[in-house]
Amino acid sequence: MEIDILKETINVLKKDPGIDQKALKNREKAVIIDALKNKYSLPVLLAHIGLSKSSYYYQEAVMKKPDKYTDIRSMIRSLFHENSQCYGYRRIYGLLKRRNVTVSEKVIRRIMREENLAVNCKRHRKYNSYQGEISPSVPNRIKRDFHAEKPNQKWLTDITEFALPAGKVYLSVLVDCFDGMLPSWTISTTPDSVLVNSMLDQAISQLSEEDHPLIHSDRGCHYRWPGWIERMEKAGLERSMSRKGCSPDNAACEGLFGRLKNELFYYHKWTGVNLSEFIDILNEYLIWYNTKRIKTSLGNMSPWEYRQSLGLVV
Repeated sequence: MEIDILKETINVLKKDPGIDQKALKNREKAVIIDALKNKYSLPVLLAHIGLSKSSYYYQEAVMKKPDKYTDIRSMIRSLFHENSQCYGYRRIYGLLKRRNVTVSEKVIRRIMREENLAVNCKRHRKYNSYQGEISPSVPNRIKRDFHAEKPNQKWLTDITEFALPAGKVYLSVLVDCFDGMLPSWTISTTPDSVLVNSMLDQAISQLSEEDHPLIHSDRGCHYRWPGWIERMEKAGLERSMSRKGCSPDNAACEGLFGRLKNELFYYHKWTGVNLSEFIDILNEYLIWYNTKRIKTSLGNMSPWEYRQSLGLVV
């Protein structure tokens, strides 16, 4: 019997094999009993698993009641899959709130757990472009203060690598500290000067004469080559650099890459996808990130929607 109970604990409840059966909730115990009552008598099961007869029948009655969250459960499943399985319970709560659906975060978290709607999380080694002190460094002017009072005041930049079976793809991106908007990005199969310089050219072309953002980067070679420095000086932009090997100095940009890879890249099989196809997929994600992906810090709006609400974009 002990083996059968252990099997049902693992198979039905998806619990760890080493879990203490005494720590199971009454509802979980009732589920195990239901799975085994055709094989063992009810009194024996109740005694062995440590559940009173009254508690068992109470749980049976509760489980037979119609699920009052049936409609909300369906909406949660739809929202989770519509957003590429990227949203946890807080963002699902935000989306439901925008639809005037009132339900607590605690209920959403429970439903998502019951439906096995979990956002995957995985960490990998970061791409490193440091090649030594090839030109004079500049001070860390941002000093981990990633708050900005208005758009185009503080920008962060970095490069990340995607290793696919077909080869490698590199993304260079700018992040606006005001709301997380991505002013510009470029994607290439080569992490060269063209990757970062063309990204900077695109961003500068969108600036008004009054805007001169501080641009913070790591100490990678791309931000110390003459082309980058000349463009910065010509546009009147101020440079800032992290300390050597100190990723928290550019934490907001690192956070973007972490979310991007967890939501788009990790846990997907890219066999058979060529580099051009992946670049299109990545580009579509970044557009979605700017225009559709909600942020709780922005009142459950995307960066584009947030700027619209402030009258900053038409």
